Amino acid sequence: MTLYQIKPVFQTLLRPLMFWLHRHRVTANYITLAAVALSVLTSVTLLLFPNCELLILLPVVLFVRMALNALDGMLARECNQQSRLGAILNETGDVISDIVLYLPFILLPQSSTILVLVMLFCSVMTEFCGVLAQVVNGIRSYAGPLGKSDRALMFGAWGLLLSVWPHLAQWNNLVWGVAIILLLWTVYNRCQDGLHNNEEAR
Repeated sequence: MTLYQIKPVFQTLLRPLMFWLHRHRVTANYITLAAVALSVLTSVTLLLFPNCELLILLPVVLFVRMALNALDGMLARECNQQSRLGAILNETGDVISDIVLYLPFILLPQSSTILVLVMLFCSVMTEFCGVLAQVVNGIRSYAGPLGKSDRALMFGAWGLLLSVWPHLAQWNNLVWGVAIILLLWTVYNRCQDGLHNNEEAR
């Protein structure tokens, strides 16, 4: 079970906004680039001012990013805006946003640089393996347990907790360790999706 499975409900709530954006000639690619720009701006802020209180930005920005990611996909599919450029921007934009948003964790108190970097690498690998499954059998894998939306929930919640109770920073490395395990599990599941579906096709 991942948050991706409740995406249709989220999309239904966003559909009126999608129609408004379409009427005002806002394209899916603009939305994708806006999500990346928002992530970079937030990352720069957190890197320049590395204190736990500012982590309150994370849950807000991650929620907005999730909404923008849903909107760009809806605009592409439902408003005939699908393109090869859009597909490239969507996949690369997700990876860039993940890296820049979670990179500031390195500067948090009692946070292991190595663990954060490994966590970021594993995060990139989950998306790579999701796309790899699509290359192998034509179906993009969104298997969990720690896909993009699930990461946003986990790290957004942790950012919120740290902003309210900074002393919880002593548990940072435990959180990163758990995230790494879940990310590796996600990598495995997405590779299995590719192999399983490919064998079925045969």
